[in-house]
Amino acid sequence: MERKIIPFKNCLAVLVVFIINIVETSAGIAQDSPVSRVHIAPAPLYRDPVTDGAADPVIIWNRQEKSWWMLYTQRRANLDAADVAYCYGTPIGIASSKDNGQTWVYRGTLKLDFDPGVNTFWAPDVVYHNGEYHMFVVYIEGVRNHWGGVKRMAHYTAKNLWNWKFQGFLKLTSENVIDASLFQMPDGKWRMWYKDEAKGSAIMMAESSDLYKWNINTTPAIAGAQEGPKIFHFGEYYWMLTDEWHGMRVYRSKDCNIWEKQGVILEGPSQREEDTPSGAHGDVIVVDNKAYVFYFTHPGRKSHSEAPLNTNGVVPYGLRRSSIQVASLQIKNGTLVTDRNKPFDFWLNNLQ
Repeated sequence: MERKIIPFKNCLAVLVVFIINIVETSAGIAQDSPVSRVHIAPAPLYRDPVTDGAADPVIIWNRQEKSWWMLYTQRRANLDAADVAYCYGTPIGIASSKDNGQTWVYRGTLKLDFDPGVNTFWAPDVVYHNGEYHMFVVYIEGVRNHWGGVKRMAHYTAKNLWNWKFQGFLKLTSENVIDASLFQMPDGKWRMWYKDEAKGSAIMMAESSDLYKWNINTTPAIAGAQEGPKIFHFGEYYWMLTDEWHGMRVYRSKDCNIWEKQGVILEGPSQREEDTPSGAHGDVIVVDNKAYVFYFTHPGRKSHSEAPLNTNGVVPYGLRRSSIQVASLQIKNGTLVTDRNKPFDFWLNNLQ
């Protein structure tokens, strides 16, 4: 029998493929799985290249640019300043992605000032309605060294996500409100959930037919101290996530009126780079029956709230900086869960 000698380079190629298959199988990625190396979400997903303080992200499809946009609180993490001053004087930063969320490019900040001087903007939420974008964002006059200040919900509109027009302040349950989250109900009415610090940091709700005039519900939607509510529909339920400073609490509802308290997700660190100590205030995008939660982390901290001052009264840079991450959400045994250590297919399909 004649022996055929296989060239060395062919043997080497077979060996490489064999090793890759073993590695992917051990990582939980089947050969025929839709998970591809180009679809694995980067970790971190995004770091602000100017201030290194991206927080409170919201994701929206830009109909004009045909790209995904991320708007966020641009904390001044690379600034040595007294106490929490790096969290004030913050504009709203912008990053965009033209490759379905795989990479994000810093685009600058929104021009929102209607008052002179340096002022503070926190935690935007943006929706599209009747040919316009509507943004609801916290406004605080000036810059402070310590937590405080009158916190009002400002309303802006724009045709293109760049040029925003100030429409005024909302009259809500107090002037210490932050973290708006909007959702349009099946009857066409809009609901806004937000944190009211004057009511023990409970989550409150208001309703509107046109996003301009709001009817206030004075009874908390969710009692108890928490912040950063995010409401979305996925599977058979409406869901609300709230930031409890050690991960996100899960609530579910059939009608957005009665909320059932569930467990906590994003609690504790994952094995991914900079995905520690836990996930904080974020957004959820549901695309093609897949739900992705975007959130921020403080990679240098042992806990989300840990930020001790040094001898100069300044929070060290390693405790100030923050990163944006993304994880996949699943419904298991009737509730939301996520495993940040398990590979998942991350791909934001373009919208119309």
